[in-house]
Amino acid sequence: MIVTPPPTKEVVLRKSLLEIDVLQPEKINEEFLNKLGSYEADFYIVAAYAKILPAELLNIPKLGIIGVHPSLLPKLRGSSPIQSAILEGDTQTGVTLYLLDEKVDHGPILAKRELEFPVSPSTPSSGPRGNFQFPILSQKLAELAANLLVKTLPKFVKGEITPLLQNESKATFTKKFTTEDGYINIDELKNAINGLNTKTAEIIDRKIRALNPEPGVYTIIHGKRMKILNAHLENNKLIFGEIQFEGKKPTLFSQYQSLLS
Repeated sequence: MIVTPPPTKEVVLRKSLLEIDVLQPEKINEEFLNKLGSYEADFYIVAAYAKILPAELLNIPKLGIIGVHPSLLPKLRGSSPIQSAILEGDTQTGVTLYLLDEKVDHGPILAKRELEFPVSPSTPSSGPRGNFQFPILSQKLAELAANLLVKTLPKFVKGEITPLLQNESKATFTKKFTTEDGYINIDELKNAINGLNTKTAEIIDRKIRALNPEPGVYTIIHGKRMKILNAHLENNKLIFGEIQFEGKKPTLFSQYQSLLS
């Protein structure tokens, strides 16, 4: 609950880049639009902004606004593509650069790049190059997108890229996850831990990797909420790492193994 500058602003402040303006309007109003227009920019880049921009803003830059989206559009449009890729058990994802319009992640595509290794390995032995947790996959996709921008922007400015319309028949959509989405039935959890249901174990594993740290994954044991912070699959069983009871500090699940035996 501490008001904190976003990462971009922190870089500007830390390096004393005082010639760079940092605008943080609460609303997109006339004053903000006029300020943007004063820069006479060729293009803007938008990333991690979960709202549709109005037409009057979209029309300001000469070449349009480039959106950076962490999925291979038109698949997984919307606010939670990274979490959804993990939850759905996708074996591949990536990033897309596209021109914004007045619909959600809908505009024509400038460039795509797949992640070089799978999101979800077919077996636990696939090693650390797969089986991503949400924060790790987010970081890798951010780095991938940054590199793709560096290679794409010069060609875009020179008019060497022809934007391609998205195939609407292949479009899928994501949603914003809530606390309720993180609930796991205690009986299903027991089956997954004891190796009684491989499919359930896989689904719960994906949920833990996708929904931590927020909104989090939890179950109810003896009337108390137990948050599951991390886990992994081993021999078709779900193996817990750390858990956290409500109002308590994180601890190793091994101390409470008997609760789910």
